[in-house]
Amino acid sequence: MISKVHHIAIICSDYEKSKNFYTHFLGLTIINETYRNERASYKLDLALNGDYIIELFSFPNPPERTSRPEACGLRHLAFQVPSIERIVEHCKNHDVLVEPIRMDEMTGKRFTFISDPDDLPIEFYES
Repeated sequence: MISKVHHIAIICSDYEKSKNFYTHFLGLTIINETYRNERASYKLDLALNGDYIIELFSFPNPPERTSRPEACGLRHLAFQVPSIERIVEHCKNHDVLVEPIRMDEMTGKRFTFISDPDDLPIEFYES
C-alpha cells in the first residue's frame, strides 16, 4: 500500500535562518519556493540527491516545539552519512553544537545529534 516516504513538513519560526540551515549547512536543494499571501507564509520544497524530502513552512507566531523532556509526536529527523567524523567536522566548522558520537547497541553503527534553528533534533547515522 505504501511505497516510500513522500516528504516531511517542518514549521520554522525564522524562515531565512531555517532556509539557510537546510540549504547551505545541510546542503538540500531548493525545488520550489512560494510565498502564500493569504497565510503570510512561505513554503519551501527541498530535495536531497534529487528526491523531494522536506517542506519548510513559515507561519506567523507558531508555538514553540516541545522537545525536552521528549513529548509524543515526531522525535527527530535522521540523515544517513558515509562518515560520522566528516559531519562532526562540518558541524564544528560552522559553529553548530554537536553531541558526542554514540554507538547504536543494536546495529553497531555510530551516530550523533545536532539541533536545527528551532531545536528540532537532527540525527546523523553512519552507513
